Amino acid sequence: MTSSKVALFSIFFILLCNFSVQVLSVVEDCGAGENDSCIDKKKALPLKIIAIFSILIASIIGVGLPLVTRSIPALSPDRDLFVIVKAFAAGIILATGFMHVLPDSFDMLSSSCLKENPWHKFPFTGFVAMLSAIVTLMIDSMATSFYSKKNKGGVVLPESRGGDHEMAVAGGGDGGEHSHFHGHHHGPKMGVDGSQLLRYRVIAMVLELGIIVHSVVIGLSLGASNNTCTIKGLVAALCFHQMFEGMGLGGCILQAEYNFVKKAAMAFFFAVTTPFGIALGLALAATYKENSPRSLITVGLLNASSAGLLIYMALVDLLASDFMGQKLQGSIKLQLKSFAAVLLGAGGMSLMAKWA
Repeated sequence: MTSSKVALFSIFFILLCNFSVQVLSVVEDCGAGENDSCIDKKKALPLKIIAIFSILIASIIGVGLPLVTRSIPALSPDRDLFVIVKAFAAGIILATGFMHVLPDSFDMLSSSCLKENPWHKFPFTGFVAMLSAIVTLMIDSMATSFYSKKNKGGVVLPESRGGDHEMAVAGGGDGGEHSHFHGHHHGPKMGVDGSQLLRYRVIAMVLELGIIVHSVVIGLSLGASNNTCTIKGLVAALCFHQMFEGMGLGGCILQAEYNFVKKAAMAFFFAVTTPFGIALGLALAATYKENSPRSLITVGLLNASSAGLLIYMALVDLLASDFMGQKLQGSIKLQLKSFAAVLLGAGGMSLMAKWA
């Protein structure tokens, strides 16, 4: 299945990063720096515990809202309000890539703790982000092709208890005929075009992968840090970020028409990744050093790859897909509202870069 291939790719990339650290990290160690009044391990611990629960709750609310609002007509996927909210969430994801993840990678991979050659001689952050965007395009294209061939000659229907259902297309398919099917399905997307539904499913899977990678990295950094001044700002920023990023992912999951088990699984993994990263950082706090070459290179490369993936997904699969789609192209007024929502989401998340 495509999801397993995507998972294998992510595991391979993480292993590659670790191997590259062992080969290229030639500086023995870089000290934690000057003493800072904000560094307090005892005071940082309760803040991290608060962060785990507050971020978990914010993540659940964010990813769960689109999934439980199907019964509210105004928030169903075929309504204007859903498109506007999705555009807002896409702006959040775009700003996350450009304003948070990418700058962090630049800072880490250009750190004075790393050897001049090769880290200060070549822009690794931009290079890895570019490669990540290209690889994401490749996965996106191949996954769509794989699913299209798998369901060739059939109409992909929303999943029910039994999983994927297909119905053979009657006649030539070009005569404007509509396939009819019966059952106890609910929701307005019953007659969604098969190829579009496939795209929704690929988008949901690839977007979840990118979000999970950078969420674990962010959580790890927060969990390992003892800087109380930084943690306070990070908790507020991450709650805001996780809630609205979750709304974007939740909207994609809803449009993918997965069954309840798959929806719940994807929502669960999104909600727990950042708290898991914080818990992992707490466990590794004794050995994990933020300024060590190994940590800087590993986290920097992962951030760069995650940034490339998030930027690609936000621009291509979320924004361009919707703005060039039939619904928005048919209404200038809705386009303007959606543009305003994108700017509002991107602007709000960019403002958060001041504190985190």
